[in-house]
Amino acid sequence: MKKKIILVAAAVLAFSVLAACGKAEDKKPAGGNNHAGHAASSGQKNAGKPAGNEKTEAENMEHGDSHGGHGAEAAPATKDLNVSFAFPAGAARANEDTEFTIRVTDKNGKPVDKYEVNHEKLLHLIIVNHDLSFFNHIHPEFKGDGTFTVNTSFPAGGEYKVFADFIPTGGANTTLSEWVKVEGKEGKHAAIAVDAKLVKEVDGKEIELIMNAAKPKEDVTLTFNIRDAETKKGIDSLQPYLGAVGHVVILSEDANQYLHVHPIDEKATGPDAKFATSFPQSGTYKIWGQFQQGGEVFTVPFVINVK
Repeated sequence: MKKKIILVAAAVLAFSVLAACGKAEDKKPAGGNNHAGHAASSGQKNAGKPAGNEKTEAENMEHGDSHGGHGAEAAPATKDLNVSFAFPAGAARANEDTEFTIRVTDKNGKPVDKYEVNHEKLLHLIIVNHDLSFFNHIHPEFKGDGTFTVNTSFPAGGEYKVFADFIPTGGANTTLSEWVKVEGKEGKHAAIAVDAKLVKEVDGKEIELIMNAAKPKEDVTLTFNIRDAETKKGIDSLQPYLGAVGHVVILSEDANQYLHVHPIDEKATGPDAKFATSFPQSGTYKIWGQFQQGGEVFTVPFVINVK
C-alpha cells in the first residue's frame, strides 16, 4: 500500500512540474524590452510586382529604448500582421507628388488601430531604389482603420522598396516591406561600391564613421564624428532629431536585411554620436546616419563590407 502511495505522489509531482514549465513558456514576451535597434529579414520574391504582402519579421532585439509594461498575452505576433501598400490614384509617376497609403491588418483582416509612439512617430516609412542611391525616411499620418497616408514623390521610374517600421500596442518592433512600381523613365543603376575612406562631407559638415572591422553576428559600435568641414572643429550643438541625437538605417546590398538603429546616448549633442548594432550576415551594407543642427536635418551615407 505504501508503495502505491509513493508512486501516485511521484506522478502528481511530475505532472505539476511539467505544467509549470508550460506556463512559463506561454508567458514569454512577444517583443522583448530595451532595444537599441532592431533587424528584419525580407525576401525579394515579389520584386517587380504591385504593392502587396511581402512581410518581414522584426528580430534580434537589442538594448536601448524601454517598451516594457505590455503584457505578452495581448501582444499581436509580428507573423500575424499583414500590410498593403497602395497608390489611391492607381499609379505613381516619377517626379510627381502622389498619395501613398499603408494599411496594417491582423490575420483575420481586422485593421490594427493602436500603436506605440516610437521616437515621436507611430510609423517610420523608409523608401529606397534598387541600387540604394535613393533614400527617403518619412512619417505618414495615421488616419484610423489601420491606415497611414503620406504625400511623396519618386525621382525616377522603376521599382522601389518600402519599409513600414512600427510597434503595435502590446507587440514587438515590426517591419513590413514590399517592392512598388513607379511609372516613368528609369534612372541608371550603378553598382554599390564599398567606400575606401569612411569620411564624407555634407552641408558644410565633415562626418567620419569610426568602427572596428565588422563581423557577422558580433556587436559593433558605430561612431559618427561630426565636425566643421572648414575648421575641422568638432560640432557639439546637434539637436534632437525625432527625440534622439540621431538615427541610423542600414540595408544589405540586396535590401533583404534591414536594421533601424538608435543611439546609445540619445541625449548626446556631438561631436560623437554612437550606435550599437550587429550585422546578421556577411556582405555589403549601406548605412545612412541622420542628424539635425540649426533646425536642418542632414543625411550621410556610407557603404561597408562585413566579413
